[in-house]
Amino acid sequence: MQLRFGLTLALSALSLAGCSHLAINNGSLDYKDTTTLEPLKYPEGAEVRPATPLYPAPKVDQLALDHAAKYENKRGNRFAMPRPDVQIENTLTEENDVSSTTIEHPQLITDGSGNPLIKVDGNSATIWQYTLATLTSLNINVTGKSKNANEATVKIDKQLYVLKLTSVGASNTIAVFNADNSFADKEKATELLTQIYQNWPA
Repeated sequence: MQLRFGLTLALSALSLAGCSHLAINNGSLDYKDTTTLEPLKYPEGAEVRPATPLYPAPKVDQLALDHAAKYENKRGNRFAMPRPDVQIENTLTEENDVSSTTIEHPQLITDGSGNPLIKVDGNSATIWQYTLATLTSLNINVTGKSKNANEATVKIDKQLYVLKLTSVGASNTIAVFNADNSFADKEKATELLTQIYQNWPA
């Protein structure tokens, strides 16, 4: 009788504690061990329809991978979202960090004329590296880069645009211009800057 009671009590305690506290590997991080497979090969002489990938995998820049968030538990064997109190603590630590490479999270804003901008506070060199890494992860064709300024020429829908990073102190803005240095169409610029904002690597 006592053995049954003890077994029942142990099972109840385990069910209340939940599997997450036991840190059992549930396969939620298996995607990190994926490998690249060769394209599907058909038998010689077979007649098949041309196959094109519905969602082609983008090429992700190594900088984006290095700064990607790690959502895993302390043991590193299962997926886990950070608790809100830990996130707040990290935010406060970043605000107090005076490192030259520290940058804030970008913000989508507009100027007085309604032109879309991305505002990022922090080190301009690091911000520009993140911008270029994001363009790479989006598979956006960068046709040229300025050696003397933070500018990059990109080609979207057979149209050339110039992406510029302007710095005033620790405040930086990213804007989209036409090749003649005029502001790009607001709709096109908003679409590009939104993609950069949503895929920012940090």
